[in-house]
Amino acid sequence: MSEVSYDLGAVTLRGSDNPYVRFFDLLPVATPALLPAGARYTPTVHARALGAELGIPALYLKDETGLPTRTTKDRMAAVALAYLHECGVRRFATSSTGNSSSAYAYAIKSIPDLVMYLFTAAEFRSRVALPPGDQVVDVVLEDATFVEAFEAAGALARRCDVVSERGFFNPGRREGLKLALLEAAEQVPGPIDWYVQAVSSAMGVYGAYKAARELHALGRIERPPRLLCAQQDSCAPMVSAWRAGADQIRPSDIVERPSGIAEAILRGNPTRVYPHVRRIVLESGGTFVAVSEPQIRRAHRMLQELEGISTCYAAAAALAGLVELRRQRGVSSTETVLVNLTGGMRTGTPPTPATQWLKRSGSGWNLDSVVSSAAMAV
Repeated sequence: MSEVSYDLGAVTLRGSDNPYVRFFDLLPVATPALLPAGARYTPTVHARALGAELGIPALYLKDETGLPTRTTKDRMAAVALAYLHECGVRRFATSSTGNSSSAYAYAIKSIPDLVMYLFTAAEFRSRVALPPGDQVVDVVLEDATFVEAFEAAGALARRCDVVSERGFFNPGRREGLKLALLEAAEQVPGPIDWYVQAVSSAMGVYGAYKAARELHALGRIERPPRLLCAQQDSCAPMVSAWRAGADQIRPSDIVERPSGIAEAILRGNPTRVYPHVRRIVLESGGTFVAVSEPQIRRAHRMLQELEGISTCYAAAAALAGLVELRRQRGVSSTETVLVNLTGGMRTGTPPTPATQWLKRSGSGWNLDSVVSSAAMAV
């Protein structure tokens, strides 16, 4: 897996309220103009009422719901698109359960010569918000899983002059997702003992931990936090492998047809990413937990009633994970905990006449119509 390294001796944190400016030297982009000019830090809330309820006085919530598409993936999109563009990419294919694709579709408007071929499993299409324009080719796969949509995007890339944007393995994505932790480290007084996030591929957690290690090397924090990764129990392949002490995802861990209310994290087969995530969770002294739908719903209500924050269920799953670990006595009352509330509810945009609907053909999908449109666009 490719990693981005920086000459930390040359890093300067600039005096700016724009995180893309302040942390520019820790981002893999050479051209400032490709990054958002008007961005500001998102709030990190000292959750006193919720902390009192859980017996964790130093509980902090990184509230990402105010970002343009209401998801932390807006950070990913801003950096990843600039990174791809500087690498010479002009057309790429990708897939998403809604957050990444909506963030990409919003951010791509600022780089007019980029085109995205977006593959979405039909069950997730209602979560995708696509603004008007011709920079996003909307392809919907009927009766498909997220993994199958991901594979179809790769198949198109192999057949056409299109880059396969491979999610977790695109370093621009992971580097962009560092920003939540980079900000929070300045907003939370003292060391952060635990960083908590709900995960599918866990690239946000991976990015956060890399950011923490960089800040530690720069002398900006005392130590990186321990990592807590939460999944809904109906789709928890990483938790299953972790509990078994397995260093790889086993066939028995894979969830072929994921379901659950935490839609943004329903990834049933994280085989390729799990070893990388497991390594950093072990290094940090952290853990994985699974939470049920009732636990997620309760956490969702607690956030609204005690802190006035309305999130999506995937973000609430992170808090539910903390509640579960607290119940297991894995977190003490004296520790400082940061929960990344990665996003809020979002209304998707309906398909348009230009949307291409693909039906399963044999063991896969017939991509000829998409290939033809890609060829015509050259």
